[in-house]
Amino acid sequence: MSTTLDKPATAPAGTFRGPTGVFSAALTPLDADLAPDHATFVGHARWLLEEGCDGIALLGTTGEANSFSVGERKALLEAAVDAGIAPERLLPGTGVAALTEAVELTRHALSLGVRTVVMLPPFYYKNVSDDGVFAAYAEVIERVGDARLRVVLYHIPQMSAVPLSHALIERLIARFPDIVVGIKDSAGDIGNMLAMVERFPGFSVLAGADPLLLPLRRQGGAGCITATSNLVARDLAFIYRHALDESRAGEVEVAQQRVVAMRNRASRFAQMASLKMLTAQRTGHEGWARMRPPLLALDAAEKASLLSA
Repeated sequence: MSTTLDKPATAPAGTFRGPTGVFSAALTPLDADLAPDHATFVGHARWLLEEGCDGIALLGTTGEANSFSVGERKALLEAAVDAGIAPERLLPGTGVAALTEAVELTRHALSLGVRTVVMLPPFYYKNVSDDGVFAAYAEVIERVGDARLRVVLYHIPQMSAVPLSHALIERLIARFPDIVVGIKDSAGDIGNMLAMVERFPGFSVLAGADPLLLPLRRQGGAGCITATSNLVARDLAFIYRHALDESRAGEVEVAQQRVVAMRNRASRFAQMASLKMLTAQRTGHEGWARMRPPLLALDAAEKASLLSA
């Protein structure tokens, strides 16, 4: 059963300072030298937008960003903008461990007309205080020194080991109310997301796990930035648009079931490698299966099991 992407009967609830809708945490295709394949990425980004995504969150965890240099990250963003993808539909990751590189990547995005970035905290040093994380974010924002900037914080403690507490978020919003406008929560805790929706009115709380878009949307969340959207963007877009429309609840539930099934399928083995293998299957382009070490492609047995599911 296919879903149509007509306009919702019920308008999005609330007014948000940050991004709203469905954003794909886009995969990064690699060429034979394991460098980002710009042309294939642009084609994938266009397909995601055609499938209903509101934007592309490139160079995040799913995009293997922390395996790429500053130069490689800049070049991929430039390729997307040069290819005609509207800068306002791009949300690049610019948070890295080095303060000066985070500033450089953020300034570069702004120079291309890209205003909204997704920013990890510096993640190498562990057990740092909220004061330290606040100082890191504040230093980047103040050094960039551009009122156009909009920052979506990135909470993914299972990877970064640097959680973003509500007290820290409150301080950042108070200090930079027009700049710190949202958060991607990839910890998988719907309770944490709903608590932020309630505590921070107008703050764009974005689910980082595909199945949580629906409950978050129904409780006032702003949308999602998710990995399985690389495969089921149309269903996620339908869920976002119609989550509040009781007359289409059955269709929303069917779309939700497909999203959950694909998420589960892609999580049987290493998720990013599985998403890339499934994208290779969808496109017929075997190059999609490549990963940059230390991440590895699925082995033959895993590939056979995944593709036969």
